[in-house]
Amino acid sequence: MILPIYLYGHPVIRKVAEDITKDYPELKKLVDDMFETMYKSDGIGIAAPQVGKSIRLFVIDASPVAEDYPEVEGFKRVFINAHITKRSEDEMETNEGCLSLPGINENVSRSTEIEIEYDDLDFVHHKEVIKGYGAIVVQHEYDHLDGKVFIDHIGMLRKRLIKNKLTNIMKGKVNTKYRTVAP
Repeated sequence: MILPIYLYGHPVIRKVAEDITKDYPELKKLVDDMFETMYKSDGIGIAAPQVGKSIRLFVIDASPVAEDYPEVEGFKRVFINAHITKRSEDEMETNEGCLSLPGINENVSRSTEIEIEYDDLDFVHHKEVIKGYGAIVVQHEYDHLDGKVFIDHIGMLRKRLIKNKLTNIMKGKVNTKYRTVAP
């Protein structure tokens, strides 16, 4: 089932998400719905807060951008109870957008290598080092679990320049091909 995307300004977007247990109700269905919603919205990742759930869960399928970033070919994962434990000092700047901030794209610098601990859908625990563009995508989705969005990483001048767009998003004045929930 395709879920509506919660827009910037909705309280769930800024709330710090909570860990869950393997008996979380209908977890497999939620994950399936998140992937379906992400694909229908042309995203490569989506976090549970973006679909109104304040839990530490996000899904990624970065394969659609593998032509530009070959290292993410086949990079499809479910991250439950994710916690980044290390970030490299080396950073890479990429242009980011977000389903919760439609129509806004900004350059953001993020670590090129992270170490992350998470559970998969079967609650098998993983500790993994992720490099390159995969690390960028994971950090973007991970931010949602901590109540952050990519524009938190841009300067005040850029924020002032997009203020009207942000105001319109918070009022629900957006054109998307997916269903949204305004604040």
